[in-house]
Formats: sequence, C-alpha cells, structure tokens
Amino acid sequence: MTYQPFEILGADRGSRWVVTCDHATNHVPDFVHDGTLGLPDHDMNRHIAYDVGAAGVTRRLAELLDAPAILSHFSRLVIDPNRGEDDPTLLMRLYDGSIIPANRHADATEREMRLDRCHRPYHAAVADLLAQRDDPILLPIHSFTPQLQGRPKRPWHIGILHGEDQRLARPLIDRLRQEPDLCVGQNEPYGGHLPGDSVDRHAIRTGRHNVLIELRNDLIEEQAEQNAWAARLAPILEDVLKTANL
Repeated sequence: MTYQPFEILGADRGSRWVVTCDHATNHVPDFVHDGTLGLPDHDMNRHIAYDVGAAGVTRRLAELLDAPAILSHFSRLVIDPNRGEDDPTLLMRLYDGSIIPANRHADATEREMRLDRCHRPYHAAVADLLAQRDDPILLPIHSFTPQLQGRPKRPWHIGILHGEDQRLARPLIDRLRQEPDLCVGQNEPYGGHLPGDSVDRHAIRTGRHNVLIELRNDLIEEQAEQNAWAARLAPILEDVLKTANL
C-alpha cells in the first residue's frame, strides 16, 4: 500500500473554514530509519513527537464547523511541516532535552527524501484544499506542553497566534477573554509566525484570513476533552467570524 503523508476529511463540506493539523501524529514511516527514530516510547508519546490531542480536536471541530480538515501522517521529528524548507529546525536533532538518534547524522540526501515523501506532498494537499474554496479561512490547530524542561509552567489554557494580520485573531482573543475560566494567551506560548511556516505559506503570502489556535495538551489528552473543546470553540469561532464581518 502506498504511503500517504496526509489525511483529508470532509473535502466536500461547505464551510469557508479549512482546519489543519500539522502535528497530528507521532507516526514514523517505514522508509525513515526502518520506521523508528531510535527514541523510547516515552519520548515518542510526548510533545516533541507530535501535538498531543490536537488531531482529535481537529476532527471534531471540523465536523461542527462543516469544514474540511487535513491532518499530517508523519511525526514532526521526521520532518516538521510547520517549518519552511530552509528553517534550521526543519529536521530536529535535539528537542526539549532528547537527542533524536535517527536525525543526529541525517545528511542532505536524507533530508531531501523526507521533504519529497512527507513535507512537500502535505503542503501541496493543503494548498489544493484551500484553492478549491472561495475566500477560505485557514484554521490550524496545535497543542503545547504545560512545561518545557527547566522552564516555568505555562499558565495559558489556550493561545491565539497571529502576525500583523489580526483581522480574525484580535476579535477571537477578545471573545475568549470574556470566558471567566480561561487564561488566554496572545502569541503565547509562542510568538506570531515564522517565515515559511504553514500560516505564512498558505495564508499570509496570499492574504487569506487565518487564525492559529494552541491548546494546552494536558487539557485535551482524552477524546471526551477533545470533543468538549471542539464543542466550545465552534460556536465562538462562528460568532466571531460573523461579528468581524470578514
């Protein structure tokens, strides 16, 4: 069976939203170091390998928004689809205290192979899915760890990331901050966007509306929690889109 580096759900759904999940899985394809990166299960099951819980939120949120979704099918440690091809962190050799054995001595040929078989097909599929819609809105879903090794705990339940384009992000932040039980970060725990990342590539360069959501992964470990967050966010997103008149 031919390896497919992405999964598309609901391609025929009618919403303007297009939900993406760059770091959906910790899967390592067989053609990469015989299907292993040389890491223990503990590392492959934490945030360094994928965005814990993000895939479940993506699937359910896309359903509720009547939107298509596209999810990667390779670990971010294989090659990171949320990095540009010239980004030095595209192929990580050390992440949050863990050395990635299969990447430690990966050469330019190995990097190009992973780009060709994973990174580039995924982005081609994202571009195609967006191109099929009139005035689409890019909605990437990510998750973040509550604490990096040796760093302070992160208090935010949810973070909204944006660059200069705040047409959707700013009203969404304002709306979420009306929720009394939420600690909402603006460009937290990461700041804005990187040149060549997914939002830059598929939205900023093309002028498309976009907003990136980060959820703290200890809040979405279980399917019930993922469904609950999706159910909470869907009406808020629709309301913000309507009131922002975009």
